[in-house]
Amino acid sequence: MIFDDEPTPGEGLPILPGHVSPGRLERVLRAGKFAVTTEIDPPDSADPDEVFKRAAIFDGYVDAINATDGSGANCHMSSVGVCSLLTRRGYAMVMQISCRDRNRIAIQGEILGGAAMGVANIMCLTGDGVQAGDHPQAKPVFDLDCMSLLEIARGMRDDAHFESGRKLAVPPRVFLGAAENPFAPPFEWRPHRLAKKVAAGAQFIQTQYCYDIPRLKAFMSQVRDLGLLEGPNRVYIMVGVGPLASAKSATWIREHVPGVHIPDSVIKRLAGAEKQKAEGRQLCIDLIQEIREVEGVSGVHVMAYRQEEAVAEIIQSSGVLEGRVPWYPGRDGHLGKQKRETCPAH
Repeated sequence: MIFDDEPTPGEGLPILPGHVSPGRLERVLRAGKFAVTTEIDPPDSADPDEVFKRAAIFDGYVDAINATDGSGANCHMSSVGVCSLLTRRGYAMVMQISCRDRNRIAIQGEILGGAAMGVANIMCLTGDGVQAGDHPQAKPVFDLDCMSLLEIARGMRDDAHFESGRKLAVPPRVFLGAAENPFAPPFEWRPHRLAKKVAAGAQFIQTQYCYDIPRLKAFMSQVRDLGLLEGPNRVYIMVGVGPLASAKSATWIREHVPGVHIPDSVIKRLAGAEKQKAEGRQLCIDLIQEIREVEGVSGVHVMAYRQEEAVAEIIQSSGVLEGRVPWYPGRDGHLGKQKRETCPAH
C-alpha cells in the first residue's frame, strides 16, 4: 500500500486530522483495511544482522512488527534495541513496554526515546511475573500496570507532560495499544476490562491466540454492544492467531501456557492429520479467513513462535491482504510486477 501523501517511502507519514501518529499501522486501520501484524523473535545476541534477517522474513506481508519486551519473563535483546535497528530501515514497529522490569521514570524515558527514533506504535503491557521466566530470582518492579501506563503515555502525547506534571518540549506522537484475552474466564468480564483499557487510552488491541471462533464472536458482540467500535475514540481489535506444530504441542500449550484456550476439536483435527505441522498451518489459514468475517475485527496478529518462516505462506494463502503489498525496505525501488495500490490520504 502506498499512500498518496507519503514523503520518502519508509519515513513517517503526515499526521492527518483525527490521527495521533505518523505511522502506517494507524493509517491502514483508519483506512478500513484489514491489517496484519506479527512479532519478531528477538535474538540472544548482540549481532544486528540477526535482527535484520528475522525482520526480512515478513517483508511484504505485514503492516507492523511487534518487538517483544522480555516475553514470558525471559531475557532477550530489548524491545527498544530491536526498534532502534529496524526503524532505521523504515520498518513500522510496535514497541512493547512491560511494567514488570522498570519504574515510571525509566518507562517514560523509553517512550520518548522510542518516539524520537521513529516508533509510532506502543503496546502497553503489565508483563508476566518473573517466576515464569529464566531469571526467577530477579526483582520485579510493577510500579505501573497496563492501565496506568496507558494513562501516562496518553498524557505525554495529548497534554505534553510527564506524569509529574513537568512539560515536554515535543510530545511523543504514538498510537497506543494493549492486549486482551477474550478466551479466558470470566468471559462476561472481558469486554468490560477492554472498555477500561480504551478509557485509559488504548486505541488498538492485540488479543491472545484465537482457536475458538464462537467465543470470539460472543466477545465481539459484547464489545459492539458497549459501543467500543464506533465514534472518534473507537478501538481497533486485531485477533491473535498462530500455527500449531502438532497435536502434542497443542496439548502441552493448553496445559502449561496460562490464558491459551485450545478446544478439543482443534487437537483432534491435528491428531488425525498425516502431516500435523502442515495441518497446523492450514488451520491457521482457515481461522484467519473466519476471523476476517467476524463483524468489528480490524485485523490479525500472527504469532508464529519458531515457525516465523511460515508467516508469508499463511498470509498469502489466507488472501486477507486482498492484493496489497505492505511497505518493506527496497519495495518501492523494485516494484516490478507487484501491484501498486494507492490509498487516499483520507
